[in-house]
Amino acid sequence: MFNLFIRRPVLSLVISLIIVLLGVIALLKIPVTQFPDIVPP
Repeated sequence: MFNLFIRRPVLSLVISLIIVLLGVIALLKIPVTQFPDIVPP
C-alpha cells in the first residue's frame, strides 16, 4: 500500500487535498449553535 504512494506522489497529494477540502466544507456546514459559549475566567 505504501509503495503505491511512494511511486505516485501526486496521488498522495490529491488524496490529502481532498481530505482537507472535505474538512473545510464540514467546518463551514457546522451550525453556530454547536460551538460552546466561551466565558472568560
